[in-house]
Amino acid sequence: MASDGARKQFWKRGSSKVPGSIQHVYGAQHPPFDPLVHGTLLKATPRAPTTPAKAKRVSTFQEFESNTSDAWDAGEDDDELLAMAAERLNTAVVMETARRVLRNHSQRQARPRPPGAAGPSAERSAEPPEAPGGDLRLVKSVSQSHAACPEEELRRLSWSGIPKPVRAVTWKLLSGYLPANVDRRPATLQRKQKEYFAFIDHYYDSRNDEVHQDTYRQIHIDIPRMSPEALILQPKVTEIFERILFIWAIRHPASGYVQGINDLVTPFFVVFICEYIDDVDADSADISQVPEDALRNVEADTYWCMSRLLDGIQDNYTFAQPGIQMKVKMLEELVSRIDAQVHRHLDQHEVRYLQFAFRWMNNLLMRELPLHCTVRLWDTYQSEPEGFANFHLYVCAAFLVRWRKEILEERDFQELLLFLQNLPTAHWGDEDVSLLLAEAYRLKFAFADAPNHYKK
Repeated sequence: MASDGARKQFWKRGSSKVPGSIQHVYGAQHPPFDPLVHGTLLKATPRAPTTPAKAKRVSTFQEFESNTSDAWDAGEDDDELLAMAAERLNTAVVMETARRVLRNHSQRQARPRPPGAAGPSAERSAEPPEAPGGDLRLVKSVSQSHAACPEEELRRLSWSGIPKPVRAVTWKLLSGYLPANVDRRPATLQRKQKEYFAFIDHYYDSRNDEVHQDTYRQIHIDIPRMSPEALILQPKVTEIFERILFIWAIRHPASGYVQGINDLVTPFFVVFICEYIDDVDADSADISQVPEDALRNVEADTYWCMSRLLDGIQDNYTFAQPGIQMKVKMLEELVSRIDAQVHRHLDQHEVRYLQFAFRWMNNLLMRELPLHCTVRLWDTYQSEPEGFANFHLYVCAAFLVRWRKEILEERDFQELLLFLQNLPTAHWGDEDVSLLLAEAYRLKFAFADAPNHYKK
């Protein structure tokens, strides 16, 4: 009995702490509970009334809305004004006003401007006049800025095409080869050019060594097959391309030289050589008239910008070319979602995407489009984040669907494959490329951030 009494006494609530007794637990938003500090607070807390209090009347949302004045509330007066405007405006008035605005705009554009007069670009307008192939604001931001020009603004202005006078420097900026600050550019160019020609002195003599002669022989065979022939087959140009490709292959042993890389040199070389020639068509320009120092500058700039491009897509050219294999598979899945009829038609006639799209990925559509269209296409690729690696996929999808009617008309495997490998783009211009890019952007907007949408 004594032991039972002691046990009962032990479990009585007391001031001493008992193992297992409930303690106050506070989270990260509260300090630890201390009875000495918080004891008075606990005593001061009033107890809840024992009798039930009368419940408050809950107001409805309509009553709250009627008693509250909201700063964003349009009010009855605004509703009346909107109703009056809707009654007074009709389609005929709207169309006539639009035609008048377009007619006045066309007359202003056609009106000759006196010499020295300030153009519309001097005013704040929503649609400034465009320079040949792009926005005049791009000319100013690239050529006149002595501070670091905003990269996002430069990309936005370049997306729809870059004016020819500033295309070379803009490509160097967008590729990350040239610093944005004008004052730093000469020193950077001089240093990079010196570094490139140091590679030439160190590596180029080894092209006839047994370990490298196969690489050099393949480069020597592939260059005459490139286009435009009138430019590439000039001896000086051939030598420049051989040096660029051989040095890149030696310095990137993980991939080495792979057929297709040679085509990626041409757009950079053509754009950069245009800084030193006056010919409208650089495809057939006479390079012998360009000073030797200028050719050295073009060669070094072409090498570094091509290297920057290939750094982002090098898995396209490593062993078994896994990057291309993956992109062709993604293209197949994407087309099956956006145009199931075209996809089924190709499948029914046993046309495999790898048979025609491998070249699209390997050469970045350079064999499918005229050179001037490729240059316009690359304006946007340079402006897009990872344009050559990711955006190109959506361009290829839009490019395939662009020929939907012709593809569905073909009923034979051989005719289908011949058509897809020789698409009629010889007369394409910048407008065709712009439409292609717009459709590609729409596809990217729909699928890029939701990759499961095009995964089977």
